[in-house]
Amino acid sequence: MFQLGKTIVSEEILEKEFVCNLSACKGVCCVAGEAGAPLLKEETDILEEIYPKVKPFLRKEGIESIEKQGTWVTSDFGEPETPLINDAECAYVTFDKKGTALCGIEEAYNQNIIDWKKPISCHLYPVRVQDYSEFSAVNYHQWEICDDACSLGKELQVPVYKFLKEALTRRFGENWYEELTKVAEQKHK
Repeated sequence: MFQLGKTIVSEEILEKEFVCNLSACKGVCCVAGEAGAPLLKEETDILEEIYPKVKPFLRKEGIESIEKQGTWVTSDFGEPETPLINDAECAYVTFDKKGTALCGIEEAYNQNIIDWKKPISCHLYPVRVQDYSEFSAVNYHQWEICDDACSLGKELQVPVYKFLKEALTRRFGENWYEELTKVAEQKHK
């Protein structure tokens, strides 16, 4: 672990290798698990605002879940997260013709309908951020469903922090990411 500004960062994000391999995993991270995607408080407002524009990109089951539960729900721990369909996949998930899970929010973004890509927790995966009063902990989360992504990352020699450049910059800013890159370069000398 090392400190970078107001973050405590796990060295695993510099050392582990990772590249999402959707053709292998079929986006199972949007389907598996016991909860929706964690949300920041400000993201709950965004979801409420963009829902009418995202709705045409969603499946009937997702729309029904959102209209029954809301654009976001509160977890058992009192934290906001995306709603689920029948306690399974995220309500915002769609599937392509090959059965790969995709994000309806991201589809709307890709078509320039909205200017918000998706929840930052989804964009940052496999990095998880836990905010505390004085700092944020930035950790690598290993999940067996991502073994193919780890293998592809190793094959391509792409460390987690490089794979997540856009997401990490979105969450912490360009200066933070530049400092992270400097730390990584110093560790590999």
